[in-house]
Amino acid sequence: MARVEFEHVEKIYAEGTHAVVDCSLQIADGELMVFVGPSGCGKSTLLRLIAGLEPVTSGTLRIGERVVNDLAPQERNVAMVFQDYALYPFMSVRRNLEFPLKMRKLSRDETRRRVEWAAGLLDIAQVLDRLPKQLSGGQRQRVAMGRALVREPSVFLLDEPLSNLDAKLRVQVRAEIGQLQHRMGTTMIYVTHDQVEAMTLGDRVTVLQQGRLQQVAPPRELYDRPANVFVAGFIGNPPMNLFPTRVAVERDHTTMTIGDQAVGIRVSAAARDLVARATRLTAGVRPEAFQLAAGAAADGPVRATIEHVEYLGHETLAYVRIGNVGSSAALRLVARVPGMHEFARGAALPLSIDPAQVHLFDEAGRALPA
Repeated sequence: MARVEFEHVEKIYAEGTHAVVDCSLQIADGELMVFVGPSGCGKSTLLRLIAGLEPVTSGTLRIGERVVNDLAPQERNVAMVFQDYALYPFMSVRRNLEFPLKMRKLSRDETRRRVEWAAGLLDIAQVLDRLPKQLSGGQRQRVAMGRALVREPSVFLLDEPLSNLDAKLRVQVRAEIGQLQHRMGTTMIYVTHDQVEAMTLGDRVTVLQQGRLQQVAPPRELYDRPANVFVAGFIGNPPMNLFPTRVAVERDHTTMTIGDQAVGIRVSAAARDLVARATRLTAGVRPEAFQLAAGAAADGPVRATIEHVEYLGHETLAYVRIGNVGSSAALRLVARVPGMHEFARGAALPLSIDPAQVHLFDEAGRALPA
């Protein structure tokens, strides 16, 4: 096991693409770190830099105590699982597992010990004599992981390993990966564009956009305290409702506009002066922060019109409009309501907002102090 450390790492490709911008990040020994972000954000590039498949343009990359900028991939003691598994189709499962050990000239006994250990750990002992084409998608995924594990790497890298699996199998294998990492305590870095994978797997999650780190935090912190508008809108399904607002700070209360209406909110003492001076703010409200208003709530219900409804069994998603059609102040938002509700399209839906769950962002998109 080993920690991984980036110090002001940059990656610029020959044609000028700036794939990684001034990355400084520490991944602890034994941590499961997830890199997440939209396509092209630089997450797979970071993984390839660690593996040695791409050279660092500038900055320092360490694995353990060693600077590895100039080390070849085979000198780094890292193992990588690709999204297409990259199994040798003409080799049995056993031979696929043995191959990296034979390349390292390990003894026959040690090779057998490691293969049997990995096969038992991943529950693939019964398929050791089959070819990859005779396996299910989940079994092929386990074989790819086993081929990496037998090397006993210091760092385990996974590049979108579940992208080729169906939805049900993704959930199963995702849980298995988390349990495996917990049992082994190996430093693991997992790349995905799927925020559900990121939020359910990672000890910490690194959110990237256009090659820049946006926030590095445990999943709960990302959700509850997003650092900026990008993280707020990326993390969550459905994502956070974001809209322009004006905030009026009075001595005994504070209100914000939501479309053509005003609702009461809470603003921390640290943020009051910033809010008072701001000329343009963005408000963020999670779908579950809306509540069905019974009568006239103390801070006044938000008057919304239902445009679309999704019934999900355990909850109902109401896509609503606030304000008149065609009005410059009209907003389209989504509210999450527990349980099943028979909402009619075009009907009025009175909502209130939990004042404690309103996020405010400045003109640069940075979160104001909570």
